Amino acid sequence: MYPGTVAELAPQRPAMIEATRGEVRTYADLDDRSARLATLLRARGVDPGETVLVVLGNDVRWGEITWACWRSGLYLGAANRHLTGPELVPILQDADPRVIVTSTDLLVGLRSAARDAGLPDTVLWLVTDDGYDEALAATPRDRGLVETAGGRLLFSSGTTGRPKPFRVPPSDVHPAQVPVRSAGLMRSLEFDDTGNVLLVPGPAYHAGPLGFLQSLHQLGGTVVLMERFDPEAALAAIEQYRVTHSQWVPTMFVRLLRLPAEVRARYDLSSHRVAVHAAAPCPPAVKRAMLDWWGPIVHEYYGASEGYGRTTIGPHEWLAHPGSVGRPVGSTVHIADDAGRLLPAGEVGTVWFAKPGAAVPVRAADGSADLAATPGWGAVGDLGRLDDDGYLHLTGRRGQTIITGGVNVYPREVEDVLVTHPAVADVAVLGVPDPEFGEQVKAVVVAEDPAAAGPALADELVTFCRERLAGFKCPRSVDLVDALPRSDAGKIRLQTLRERYRPAEPEPGSTASRPPRDRTT
Repeated sequence: MYPGTVAELAPQRPAMIEATRGEVRTYADLDDRSARLATLLRARGVDPGETVLVVLGNDVRWGEITWACWRSGLYLGAANRHLTGPELVPILQDADPRVIVTSTDLLVGLRSAARDAGLPDTVLWLVTDDGYDEALAATPRDRGLVETAGGRLLFSSGTTGRPKPFRVPPSDVHPAQVPVRSAGLMRSLEFDDTGNVLLVPGPAYHAGPLGFLQSLHQLGGTVVLMERFDPEAALAAIEQYRVTHSQWVPTMFVRLLRLPAEVRARYDLSSHRVAVHAAAPCPPAVKRAMLDWWGPIVHEYYGASEGYGRTTIGPHEWLAHPGSVGRPVGSTVHIADDAGRLLPAGEVGTVWFAKPGAAVPVRAADGSADLAATPGWGAVGDLGRLDDDGYLHLTGRRGQTIITGGVNVYPREVEDVLVTHPAVADVAVLGVPDPEFGEQVKAVVVAEDPAAAGPALADELVTFCRERLAGFKCPRSVDLVDALPRSDAGKIRLQTLRERYRPAEPEPGSTASRPPRDRTT
């Protein structure tokens, strides 16, 4: 199905809801408005194969904008609305959009970035709260418009550098004939065509929510967007809209768990059947606490924008393999060393996916191979290991491993311990220079109570780690800051963090050091 099909069967069924303001777009609205927008774009000279870039907060218009592209052979691209002008320039250059859709609060900065990116004056600008609705109302729907399925322009998270673009090209088939996107994943998450309701508390411009939006509309379901994430408001939305499915990142789980017990018990969550999380590693203690609260409905998937492969894991599997991100779906997963030699279960190396029909790597006598040059193989720099049952456990990313005194320390293991301390609201761990050991482990912590952010807390956190980890893994310095540089997907912006903290030399014998910026103790 696609919106036109659902509009014929259930025209008044909600397709999009903005939870904060209660705005609703029915399937009749979604079909009509997306068709009018497709007509408008074609009338303005936008041809199939060109790109529409959306830079927008969560808004009910997301549905009609995306389907206008997906029913008229256009690439749909999305960019993080919080990026600064300099951060947007490379995205604009790579996207080379024919159309930019945004809102008035972002317009000035975006136009400046477009000039810096060298975009031509022929770019068509659509501003959702300034003339957009009026333009759609004045555009009669062209029922003779030939509809072909559009494509997608995705960007990597950019946590370690410039985001990389990935294009999924349009096709010549009618959008109603396109199979449900990620059908296997959707089935594993119990999505069907009975009118599921999906809560999206995070930003719609990320690849995961955007992909679920497409798939759910193909199945005739309802997408509930939150203007911004608030833990209690999310629980209220589940109750109010009888949400069946939800999509989260682990930092949201942490904030949900910090709600007082009486608040957590206040809302009726009985409609809630599946909670799925992805985008960033979830500390096992946090996931176990969510399972204790919500029951066995918490699912997880792992993959990358590049589309090399994906793993999934259900709640019962996870309890048998705690900390795992699951087994591969539609591909195979391998762990290899730096020379491309495959490693046995239990050993840590780079995570590689091989698509069905992938070439067999050409190996030298010592087993080494150039996996990056082997067709059908792909990796994004994540490190992990396979257990004896073939379940993947992630340990970090290449370039993040801390080598202290010749021993590897994986930051995620330390972060998973620190996040369980009740005084810790957020944490990141990285290596900083050490004259004796090469690197030392540094923890950068946001305190739950800012008033408690002092040397005593820093010492307490070091002690907390020493009671749970080997000594060489424990932070030798703790910085207490107001906020961490995270993307809206919950991922640490590693490059930003390194620029801020790596030059900071710890004071000998101190457990709390002062980085060059931000409030610290």
